[in-house]
Amino acid sequence: MINVTIENFEAEVVAASHQVPVLVDFWAPWCGPCKVIGPLLEKMEEAYEGRFKLVKIDSDQEQELSQAFGIRSIPTCVLMISGKPADGFMGAVPEGQIRTFLDKHVPAADALEAQEDADDAQALLAAGDPQAALHKLHEALSINPGNDDARFDYVKLLIQNNMLEDAEAALAPALAEIPRQLRFDALLHFLDAIKFVTTDARGGWKLEQFDALIAANKRDFDARLAKARLLMVAGEWTASMDELLEIIMRDKAWGEAVPRKTYVAILELLTPPKPKAGMQDTGKTAGGIEIAGKVVAEQDPQAQLVAAYRRKLSMALN
Repeated sequence: MINVTIENFEAEVVAASHQVPVLVDFWAPWCGPCKVIGPLLEKMEEAYEGRFKLVKIDSDQEQELSQAFGIRSIPTCVLMISGKPADGFMGAVPEGQIRTFLDKHVPAADALEAQEDADDAQALLAAGDPQAALHKLHEALSINPGNDDARFDYVKLLIQNNMLEDAEAALAPALAEIPRQLRFDALLHFLDAIKFVTTDARGGWKLEQFDALIAANKRDFDARLAKARLLMVAGEWTASMDELLEIIMRDKAWGEAVPRKTYVAILELLTPPKPKAGMQDTGKTAGGIEIAGKVVAEQDPQAQLVAAYRRKLSMALN
């Protein structure tokens, strides 16, 4: 438990709530019910073992904060998540009600453990140890199968290490969800391209062989799609999208729109990951501090590439 004032509110509440939910207890020394609920909240913080953070604000001493939150009676508890109030309650409610309230918002212990494994995997991957990263991601999914970020990273890493059957098996639960997430569709199209290259005779062709067919017939969409898949698997992303775009411009619906879907899949795979929580798109922290994050994102060459090819697709479809 931490006592918060206007001076440390930004660090201890706003910034901290991007990492873990923060329960803010507005109280006053003269308040009888506050003396009842205070020890219960501290007991809950200990029982939840770091899955949420408890802070206390003396409403009499910190009237600016009380007014900012619109506090009309005490005790009042406000739960902060990602820099914003998410929920709250008033009065000296019983322990069971507090626990029910927390369980609606606070991550379960296994989910937190799984996220730690997923974060460790990213560090291992950055250190050049993909096998250890795969192990950590597998652990994360075993603990919490609902961790979509870990599943996406796991399947993508399996594909990159040519473990295609494992990748298909790990992808299957995500493909069964309704609605299906676009990023998992992207992995499916990536797998389809790899299957084509490894099973179709044209997977061993040189690009010049495709070019000869296309030169003879610019509407040879089969040749164009095959070439695009070959380029996709080779990591020639922009060249692949350029070929797919030629199909889309000539016939948007050809082949059950597989060229368009594959193009969108490449855009999804190329899109840089979203920045970690803690800064907003405005270019400021939740507390209003100017940051360079927005400018940096705008100058990211990969983000600019994706934006440019999104515009090309939009123009071709309109």
